[in-house]
Amino acid sequence: MSDLGALLRKAREQRGYSLDDIQDLTKIRKRYLEAIEDGDYSILPGSFYVRAFVKNYAETVGLDAEEVLRLYQHEMPTPPQEPVVEPVQRPRRSQVHTTDRWSRWGFRALMWSFLILIVVIVYVFYINNPTDDVNTADDQTKLTDKIDTGKPAESGAGTNNTSSGTTNGQNATKPETVTPDPVVPATPPATVPTLVKSSGSMDYYEIATAGTHTIEIKATGGACWIGIRNKDRNGKYVENTTLQDGESITSEFTGPTYISVAKANIVEVKIDGHVLDDGDKVSKSHRFQLNLADTVSGGANGQATGTDESGGQSGNTATE
Repeated sequence: MSDLGALLRKAREQRGYSLDDIQDLTKIRKRYLEAIEDGDYSILPGSFYVRAFVKNYAETVGLDAEEVLRLYQHEMPTPPQEPVVEPVQRPRRSQVHTTDRWSRWGFRALMWSFLILIVVIVYVFYINNPTDDVNTADDQTKLTDKIDTGKPAESGAGTNNTSSGTTNGQNATKPETVTPDPVVPATPPATVPTLVKSSGSMDYYEIATAGTHTIEIKATGGACWIGIRNKDRNGKYVENTTLQDGESITSEFTGPTYISVAKANIVEVKIDGHVLDDGDKVSKSHRFQLNLADTVSGGANGQATGTDESGGQSGNTATE
């Protein structure tokens, strides 16, 4: 084992990480991590990846990556230098002059076109304006004649409308006020997680209630790393931290969630206040996959209770 590998392994063990945990955090294959700890860089895909993997590994276990690379650079293979090819630039003076000449001509043509357009618009406006004034005067004269002729008829119609409105007002009845019954909200079912199956250090739980749920994780016997991801083991981290003895964290989720703990015997995991069983309580890592299943009442809508399939698969994901 090399000095660099021994340093990385010691830092990993102090944080309570296994190689599987480092693989989840860094996305580096386990066999590459083992090769780095053993100092066997021949199986890695290339010398560039050696420095990248070592830097990522060191940052994950809390070491100064740049300092580690500087101290142990003699142990890592040196990437080959690639020849530098300078681009050859050719003069383009003729093309530049041609472009400038066309730009000047284009600008002049655009300006003349704009001036001609303004002149045409002004000419058309003044040509059409006298005709519009004559038509407007004729329309006003006709409208005045119609108003004078229609005054007696409007007076008679107004009298009839007044009489009709009075009769209708006397016959109208006041509508009755109806008070709607208050709506009583339905009581949601209990959110008790149900153990569906177990596979090694992986437990699958199902919660038969949609909505927002609460995760509470507490360290009860020492320091322990915990991780909470959205959806499954490949999802985005919501929490990625190390809890000291007596410390706890709380997180909310509305969809499938993946939980991993480094030491199951010193951690208590609760979902909506219900404690999850974390195996045989031994000092090893443990994982939980939480899946939601919407419970639909079959009363008014005539539907059976089951797993919500409207958004695709809300259910099982690949185990770690």
